[in-house]
Amino acid sequence: MKSFGSSKEFIIGEEIKWEKVGDGVERQIMGYDDKIMLVNVKFDKGGIGVMHKHYHSQVTYVVSGEFEVTIAGETKTLKGGDSFYIPPNVMHGAICTKSGFLIDTFSPIREDFM
Repeated sequence: MKSFGSSKEFIIGEEIKWEKVGDGVERQIMGYDDKIMLVNVKFDKGGIGVMHKHYHSQVTYVVSGEFEVTIAGETKTLKGGDSFYIPPNVMHGAICTKSGFLIDTFSPIREDFM
């Protein structure tokens, strides 16, 4: 695995650019080293996190909005204050039903985001 080093110790959100990753979906990489990564994700209503899987463990905190989250074929509606865990290599995705904001954490780093 390639080493990406680490982010700065102090990360100022307004200094980090947002990257468009789909219709109505943007992400902002906030902090990382090779073992962990934190990513902000903004969704417009109707934005879709397409079904996919990866070998990383993922925990996501729903800051605001409402999402139909599917993990391993089971779907639940989650809103601000909720969170979800995705084990490695499990299919998952989300549909935003009320515009919102997620905080994704990954272990190890998502190399494909760099």
